[in-house]
Amino acid sequence: MSRLSVIIPTYQHAATLPECLESVLTQTRKPDEVIVVDDGSVDGTPMVLEPFRARGVQVIRTENHGSNQARNTGFKASSGQLVMFCDADALLRPDTLEHFEQALEHHPKASYAYSGFRFGWKSFASFPFSAERLRRMNYIHTTSLIRRPDFPGFDERVKRLQDWDLWLTMLEQGKEGVFVEGELIRIVDAHGRVGISRWLPSLAYRIPWEWLGWMPSSVRTFKEAKAVIVKKHRL
Repeated sequence: MSRLSVIIPTYQHAATLPECLESVLTQTRKPDEVIVVDDGSVDGTPMVLEPFRARGVQVIRTENHGSNQARNTGFKASSGQLVMFCDADALLRPDTLEHFEQALEHHPKASYAYSGFRFGWKSFASFPFSAERLRRMNYIHTTSLIRRPDFPGFDERVKRLQDWDLWLTMLEQGKEGVFVEGELIRIVDAHGRVGISRWLPSLAYRIPWEWLGWMPSSVRTFKEAKAVIVKKHRL
C-alpha cells in the first residue's frame, strides 16, 4: 500500500475546516499524512486547528499568497506517493480515499482518480475521462487523488479555474485520469464567496450579456478566468 498524503489549503475557512478534517481523519483508508496550509487566515483558523495537531495533523502557516502557492507548499512538505489536494470546504464520503486508491491500483496507467460531487442540492455527476471533453470544459474537481511523480505543480499565476488548468497541463504531458462512480465529495459553503454557488445556474453563462450592456460580476469573473485558460492552453 502506497503512502498517502492529504493536503488542505485554507484561507478564511474556520467555519468549514473542522468538519472537513473530521471527514479526512475518519476515512476507511486512513491517510498516512494530513497537512493543512493556512494561507494567512485572520478568522480564527489557528485556534480551530489547535485540537487537530494532537491528532497528528501538520499545520503550516504562511502569508497570504493564494491557494495555488498554498497547495504547492503543502506538496513540498508532503511525502506520500499518492497525494490529494482537499479543499477546506470539501467533505469526503468515508470511503473516498479507499475507492480512489483502488481505482489507481486497477488502472496503473492513470495519473489520478476523481469522482462526481455534490454542492448543496446540485449534483455534479462528472464523466468518464475524455480528453476532448476536458478541452471544452472542466468536469474534474480539485479534490482528486494524484500520483506524486505525475503531479506538475499548480501554476501560481493562475488565480481561478486552477483545477481545470492543472488537468489540462497534465493532459498536455500525456497524463489522464480514471473516473470513480458516485458522488464521493460534498462541498459546503459557509461564506457565500465566489465559487460554484455563484456560478449557478449555468444558463446565466449562455445569455448574451454583452448585447444587453450589463453583466453580473460572477459571470464576468468566470468569463475572464476562462479566457486566461483558453489562451494558455490554446483551446
